Amino acid sequence: MCGRKRCCRLKDIKPGRRARIRCHHARGAVRQRLLDLGFVPETEIEVIRRAPFGDPIECCVANYKVALRNSEAGLIEVESD
Repeated sequence: MCGRKRCCRLKDIKPGRRARIRCHHARGAVRQRLLDLGFVPETEIEVIRRAPFGDPIECCVANYKVALRNSEAGLIEVESD
């Protein structure tokens, strides 16, 4: 826990919920790809929906939608209410 906000991984956020990116645990090319897509610290993000088997997830970040694999979403730490 960090204050009143709940810290968790992006893959654990339920569809329809918003969160703020806290940090990344990705390295190398994956980290650079996430940063290029706009997954930077302090950015608001909303999980739109999950695929039928839960992978990938669709997120709205910086006014566009992007799909992420659960393995990538698990590398992003977020804060949610």
